[in-house]
Amino acid sequence: MGWFEALVLGLVQGLTEFLPISSSAHLRIVAALAGWDDPGAAFTAVTQIGTELAVIIYFGPKIGKILRAWFFSLYKAEWRRDPDARLGWLIIVGSLPIVVLGLLLQDQIDSAFRDLRITATVLIVFGVILLVADRIGRQDRTLDDLTVPHGLGFGFAQALALIPGVSRSGGTTSAGLLLGYTRAEAAEYSFLLALPAVFGSGVYKLKDIGSGDVPAQWGPTILATLVAFGVGYAVIAWLMAYIKKRSFVPFVVYRLILGVLLFVLIFSGVLDPNAGPVGH
Repeated sequence: MGWFEALVLGLVQGLTEFLPISSSAHLRIVAALAGWDDPGAAFTAVTQIGTELAVIIYFGPKIGKILRAWFFSLYKAEWRRDPDARLGWLIIVGSLPIVVLGLLLQDQIDSAFRDLRITATVLIVFGVILLVADRIGRQDRTLDDLTVPHGLGFGFAQALALIPGVSRSGGTTSAGLLLGYTRAEAAEYSFLLALPAVFGSGVYKLKDIGSGDVPAQWGPTILATLVAFGVGYAVIAWLMAYIKKRSFVPFVVYRLILGVLLFVLIFSGVLDPNAGPVGH
């Protein structure tokens, strides 16, 4: 992977990670259209560390309160009723599905799930799901109303994002809307819920960088991660302000157009659904 390729993919990761349009799908599509190797699940997982660092900076005070309350709840009974401590435990609960499924489906994540026909299909299907959720969700619940079943619901939705095209933020936000949470509350929990999964996946996948025939290219990978961090922070700030006043419809329209266009390119022979061997 060259420096220019890393710069472009870092920009793509930062721009798309928090929008409900799937960063992994965009990394896969951009690489295929440019004639580059598929950056692979390992590169995606590592660069996502950059965007999650942006979450830590943006939600720093909130995360600090959650960690403090959760820590005290380990040995002080009175803290177990604290809303922040409770949220900390529910983030752990919500992280369980993606940990289990990520380990069980490891081979498929690195191979079969990266077929662009699957990507196009889920872009469309989950775009429609997001539209329905945005229209029928009651949007009257806050994170104070979060329960263990709801946390697991968010968690299973997050696990679906192991398939490029689903979108971690799109899947979890859709689940939140269907459960009655407001757009802003669903998005906030989505971002917080991603932290353990993304950091865990990124660290776990570090061993796969350069594990194939191509030597490890840490310089470009680090550049992409730093670019993703800077751009991702700006996107979080914009999105949190946007969804307090507007709907997800523009993102739904974009997903549908991209999915249809991807099918056209594939079936017209312009794009190979398995274009580009996985790169490291």
